[in-house]
Amino acid sequence: MNGTLRRANALDALRGLAILLMILSGNIHFANHLPAWMYHAQVPPPNFKFNPDLPGITWVDLVFPFFLFAMGAAFPFGLTKKLQSGIAKWKIDLQVIQRGLVLVAFAIFLQHTKPFLFSSDPQPVDWLIGLLSFGVMFVVLVRLPSTISSAMRYGVKSAGIAAAVVILALLRFPDGSGFQLTRSDIIIIVLANTALFGSLIWIYTRENILFRLGILGILIALRLTQSIDGSWNQLLWNFSPFPWMYKLYYLQYLFIVIPGSIAGDLIYRWINTDQTEESERSSITDQQMLILLFSMAASVTATVVGLFERAIPITIIFVLIMFGVSSFILKKGRSSTEQLFRSLFHWGSFWLLLGFFFEAYEGGIKKDHPTMSYYFVTTGLAHFTYIAFSVITDHFRRSRIVGLLIDNGQNPMVAYVAGNVFVLPILTLTGLSSVLDLLTFDPWFGFGKGLIFTLLVALTAGYCTKKNLFWRT
Repeated sequence: MNGTLRRANALDALRGLAILLMILSGNIHFANHLPAWMYHAQVPPPNFKFNPDLPGITWVDLVFPFFLFAMGAAFPFGLTKKLQSGIAKWKIDLQVIQRGLVLVAFAIFLQHTKPFLFSSDPQPVDWLIGLLSFGVMFVVLVRLPSTISSAMRYGVKSAGIAAAVVILALLRFPDGSGFQLTRSDIIIIVLANTALFGSLIWIYTRENILFRLGILGILIALRLTQSIDGSWNQLLWNFSPFPWMYKLYYLQYLFIVIPGSIAGDLIYRWINTDQTEESERSSITDQQMLILLFSMAASVTATVVGLFERAIPITIIFVLIMFGVSSFILKKGRSSTEQLFRSLFHWGSFWLLLGFFFEAYEGGIKKDHPTMSYYFVTTGLAHFTYIAFSVITDHFRRSRIVGLLIDNGQNPMVAYVAGNVFVLPILTLTGLSSVLDLLTFDPWFGFGKGLIFTLLVALTAGYCTKKNLFWRT
């Protein structure tokens, strides 16, 4: 193909936004509380006690679904070339299973090596163990240069795995326990399950979207019937040969991943089209694109605020108005980018409306325990956020504005891990954490501390990206 192919910068930016907001949300100061919308909706101030009956969502509740959506959208990018190269499907299936097992091992090792978990009062040696574990993960997961021989590559990875085993064997926790398979990072475990089953579903439905939607429908039916006592649905739902690694419960998040894979198909086809004459075919003006950008951002913001404040009818009316504005702009789009926006907008609108219709079910939208409305509302909002980023990076070609997000989105696992076992140990060992703690005299200054910490993590992952130090997970 002649001409210039595109890059998936907007998808990387969405993934980077999700991972950094995830880090930020975990570093918001709790002692002097901020407004309730700064925390998970079901864990409000001032007591921060989990209330599963409290409906609503906040921006904090968007970060994990956005990451899952981006993961699903990436399936075509990672698997299409393998399928087109002639590799047997069963071999690709084994690679997918291997990736899932690596993520499980990663989740277990990470949870064992967070210094504040294996020590109730971390001392310098504990923080050094955290730094050592970060180095071990780096050695095991980093993509080594192709110039390194196979023997050297095998030796380096084997040494890293051996070091990980020694660390796990020697660690002791405050309760006296040591290594346990059940001690794992739940977020990574969910990612492992959804990555495994989501990838396999995409592989066998990549040319039949109705089949993929059919699988989604079956999963929805199982989710809605699993609470019926004595049913085979409940039996299947609760069955797990390895509960520390797999639960059917985790596959609820495929309600986000599968729609993400449909969006990924659209984005992948767009990526592989020639953009040489794109500007000549464009029929939407810059001013209209700015309105579209505003409409997408306003729809996301209004939905979160409206559902949090429980102003459901007003929220739906406002979002429908934004739908009308966006539809009017996109209906005349001719270029491939404009057509991509239109397709993604239609899918996003469908998922969001589906979520709105589910809103009253299960006592209103909630992240914990996740409701049907939560899955589909956040899926729709992920579509709109992608469009907003793509307007910036692909229409206006201003990728630098979100450059740090893109860098972190290309190396998300480094960003996810670096805070607990790299940045925090360094800050503590150097005494800088005590300086940052001075900011917690005021709630919003305490939030500033979280912003600084998140920025340090972002710069760490961004540096690794610039140096082509990518983790293979």
